[in-house]
Amino acid sequence: MPTIAVIGASGNLGRRVADLLLDQGERPVLLTRNPAALAAYAQRGADVRHGDFADPAGLRAALTGVDRLLLISVDVVGPERLVLHSQAVDAAAAAGVGHVLYTSLSSPEPDNPAGVAASHRITETAIRGSGMTWTFLRNNIYAEFQVPTVAQAAASGQLITNSGKGASAYVSREDCAAAAAAVLTSDGHENAVYDITGPEAIDSAALAALAAEFGGQPVEVVDVDDESFIQGLLSAGLPPEAAPLIASFGTSARGGWAEHVSTAVHDLTGRAPISLHDVLSANRDAFKG
Repeated sequence: MPTIAVIGASGNLGRRVADLLLDQGERPVLLTRNPAALAAYAQRGADVRHGDFADPAGLRAALTGVDRLLLISVDVVGPERLVLHSQAVDAAAAAGVGHVLYTSLSSPEPDNPAGVAASHRITETAIRGSGMTWTFLRNNIYAEFQVPTVAQAAASGQLITNSGKGASAYVSREDCAAAAAAVLTSDGHENAVYDITGPEAIDSAALAALAAEFGGQPVEVVDVDDESFIQGLLSAGLPPEAAPLIASFGTSARGGWAEHVSTAVHDLTGRAPISLHDVLSANRDAFKG
């Protein structure tokens, strides 16, 4: 059996992938900057190792003996993200990893205005040139990220958006984890790209309808331009570096970059993807009061 590893295992996605692997009888290598945070996984049989994107030599040593690696993209943005990803890719190749899975973004083309598109595209290019075989899991926007958006719209009666008529195929983190675990534990995924999406593309009107359903009152869609949306986020207390990034996903959706719906979740896992409605339903506490 190949040795499977996950970099970024202490994050939400990494933990869920680890859960699925352990449930299937695997003994994965879990890399994290804080091994104590994964003590419960070590007790279940995982090989928890210290691994830090910022420490290439240590990361290379931690990846010794690994055959298949899930590289979960870091949550920082800007030039630092590219440096960290590049170091991780180089460390994996130097350690002799044969196959790397990377959590990318839907449609990371040069014209996609999403603020993280460039870093995902450049990381994909680095992986292609690394000598390792690869699989790109191009995850759509997490459905879980829409819970506070829908809850706020339900409470206020307004969904303020810069996405226009654009739609996104929101995907649950559970489905992203299940797809990753399926690829890690099976053969035949070399040099493949999978668009990991939810079951449907949802525009602002459909999102407002969901907010009305869960909030029990009508919800109006209020379309604004990008700059007005950014100013609204800043007024709500978001940091100056975060507001343009969040707005960029609305710009991307408006351009049609996030609307593609694929069958990848079903093809890889054998079950239908979870709907945004079901994700919202599982988080009903967000709509109380």
